[in-house]
Amino acid sequence: MRLDKLDPPVDLDHDHVLGPPEAEMTLVEYGSYACPHCHAVHEVIAGLRSRFGERMRYVFRHLPLAGSEEALRASELAEYAAETTGRFWEAHEALMQRGPAFSEGDFERIARELKLPEHEAGLAAAQERVREHVEHARQSGARVTPTFFINGRRYAGAWDESSLADAMLGALGHRIQSAAFGFVRWGPSSGLLLGLATVLALVLSNSPVGPEFQSWWETRLGFQWGASTFDLTLLDWVNHGLLTIFFFVVGLEIKREFTVGHLASFRSGALPVIAAFGGIVLPALIYALIAPPHLRHGWGIPIGTDTAFAVALIVLLGDRVPIELRVFLTAAVIIDDIVAIIVIALFYSGEIATIYLILGVAVVVLLMVLNRIGVYSALPYAVCGIVLWFFLHEAGLHATLAGVILAVLIPTRPPANLRALLAQAATVIHEEDLHRDEAMRTGPSEPALRALDTIHARIESPADKLLRSVEPWSSYMVLPIFALANAGVAWSADVFQENAQLMGAITLGLVVGKSTGIVSASWLAVRSGLAVKPQAYSWRQLIGAGALGGIGFTMSLFIAGLAFPSAADYAAAKIAIFIASVIAAVLGTIILYPRRDEESEPDVAEETDAVCNAI
Repeated sequence: MRLDKLDPPVDLDHDHVLGPPEAEMTLVEYGSYACPHCHAVHEVIAGLRSRFGERMRYVFRHLPLAGSEEALRASELAEYAAETTGRFWEAHEALMQRGPAFSEGDFERIARELKLPEHEAGLAAAQERVREHVEHARQSGARVTPTFFINGRRYAGAWDESSLADAMLGALGHRIQSAAFGFVRWGPSSGLLLGLATVLALVLSNSPVGPEFQSWWETRLGFQWGASTFDLTLLDWVNHGLLTIFFFVVGLEIKREFTVGHLASFRSGALPVIAAFGGIVLPALIYALIAPPHLRHGWGIPIGTDTAFAVALIVLLGDRVPIELRVFLTAAVIIDDIVAIIVIALFYSGEIATIYLILGVAVVVLLMVLNRIGVYSALPYAVCGIVLWFFLHEAGLHATLAGVILAVLIPTRPPANLRALLAQAATVIHEEDLHRDEAMRTGPSEPALRALDTIHARIESPADKLLRSVEPWSSYMVLPIFALANAGVAWSADVFQENAQLMGAITLGLVVGKSTGIVSASWLAVRSGLAVKPQAYSWRQLIGAGALGGIGFTMSLFIAGLAFPSAADYAAAKIAIFIASVIAAVLGTIILYPRRDEESEPDVAEETDAVCNAI
């Protein structure tokens, strides 16, 4: 079901329509006569009709306020007028003039003014029409009043006349914004963008411009002040700079999961945590056993799972994957990220410069003080984060750790009393509304705007607000640029012949090690009583999720770049990661594709035996 599309579409024989049937623009409103917001936009709609004339048609559908007897009676009265006399729009205007708070006898007076007959059959039909509208609102994703649909698509912008007119006219800016929001709301979008960037990098690397493409990333860019210079290659700016944003988002997600998310309690987090460690230890062991001795330090390559690709595949599978299994895999991937960060810090950093390390520790202490004394503005943390990044880079540690440290030390707040904040906002707005007709006063006062900013800032904690703001930049800018910079590799038969052992270690570690480790650890956790597997998904589906865990990509490429300074070894590792990720994606999709109700679910003992045989 599409919850951003009008369902059913406008029906000229049944809907209440103002304007010609052939009008080029259609505005549909789900509203309630007892809703003050609907009354506020009523004048806006009148202005739009005056502006567009015959180019526009307006449709009103009922969505009475839940729990309001007056709202329901008003909707039924309008439909009764339509059913018995065809005077819907006259009833509509009368209700808009008297509402949203109706006095005793208002409905009776409107019925007398419109000379509505007393007709039981008409009343029953009116009540049925209102129920149909409420059901249509649910199908279309309309939950609040007013909700607007423009030319069949739900409108999520401002309710002022200018914004609605831009949307109806299809202004270029609005079309671009709507397309961007629609793409972002599509679950697999980040994975698709990451995949396109990867394909583009591979195509360019294996084309005649391949050498120029690779050398371009070695271009140096930096700053100079006096005799001092700080510069990095473009590739290093991506891997050490931009990727800090990705690690910052990972840190915020980890923090959220361990405070209020799926890992907040032992019982809810035990299964994915244990499964994740199984999917970390076994791939590392398989790699270490197979890889050439001089390359065994790359054991960290197969321990990570690429969140964007794994989640994209799960979303594409739709209701074939229970939400509980999505939660399981997402939580397990978060644990992968935690361990990968620790592995990078401990095993893939360079020589330590003590003075810069001490300076970095000093910045961390400052961040802790800011957190402790309750500084909630983002600016001081951003400045400290940039300084910390520089000190960690100069200290020889991987500078992306600054993102994780900053995420951990960004303050959180207890949930706000939403009712109190809404009451405060309503008071501010009401006070401003009293002055709306004053001369030489064209908008809200500055004190009112500051008060509303303060209220808005308190609704979310700084950590939640930053995660919501920064996460799209990480998914739709940082990761695709990272793939473009790192995924390029020239494929040749020589790579397979000269590095077969290394490539086999990575491929088996990801494809076999991840899935077997995740499933084995899960089975042991359930068997021992440490964790409980939700009944919503079967062991077969858990095996499919484990297979998707073998999609390494982002973290695997990143660690491979740190582990192998040799271009030949790094190229072989890249190709192995690609091959393993594709195999894991195909296997996971095949295993998860059958619906749960398409399999004859065995009893617990038979399921357990099946898992034992699988592992």
